[in-house]
Amino acid sequence: MTATPDARPRGTRLPRMARRRQLLGAAQEVFVAQGYHAAAMDEIAERAGVSKPVLYQHFPGKLELYLALLDEHAEALVTTVRDALASTTDNKMRVQASMQAFYDFVAGDGEAYRLVFESDLRNVAQVRARVERANHKCAEMIAKVIQEDTRASVDEAYLLGIGLVGMAEVSARYWLSQQKAIPKETAENVIARLAWRGISGFPRPTDPA
Repeated sequence: MTATPDARPRGTRLPRMARRRQLLGAAQEVFVAQGYHAAAMDEIAERAGVSKPVLYQHFPGKLELYLALLDEHAEALVTTVRDALASTTDNKMRVQASMQAFYDFVAGDGEAYRLVFESDLRNVAQVRARVERANHKCAEMIAKVIQEDTRASVDEAYLLGIGLVGMAEVSARYWLSQQKAIPKETAENVIARLAWRGISGFPRPTDPA
């Protein structure tokens, strides 16, 4: 087999966790570039600079490898949103930080967002469940803040949380697809202003009935 241009040299022994990290990095490059179905374990092994048996020692199949990557990046998104919500007690700034979290994720190195938001395996139950779980966690965290600071019911707050997650994701992906036609900070601010004008209209518990 002819090595791909980005294939790494073979022969270096690595600790197990370092090897796993290397394999995941190579797999991400291949999955992002080609999608799940066109990606081949041979190419991933070649790109990582290992033999196929070494790759299979760590991951029994292509789906398991893909799911490991998906778990990692879906959790990274959840963590980014959690940190954004915890970064301030000012609700307007919380909205700003939450929108920024999605733009940061989409603009991150390696286009990992494609595994979460644009997977060609969304019809596979294991993949769909992981993506839905990440969206649910993000919406739930946002909804908790909304419910604490407004008169919205649990169901209303969750619906608002889902709406904000969708707004952030779709607008961030669109911004990126337009080759960043406007600066990232400007795009974040535009969407944050839109979101805040909606959320700030909900009565707070201290407001007159």
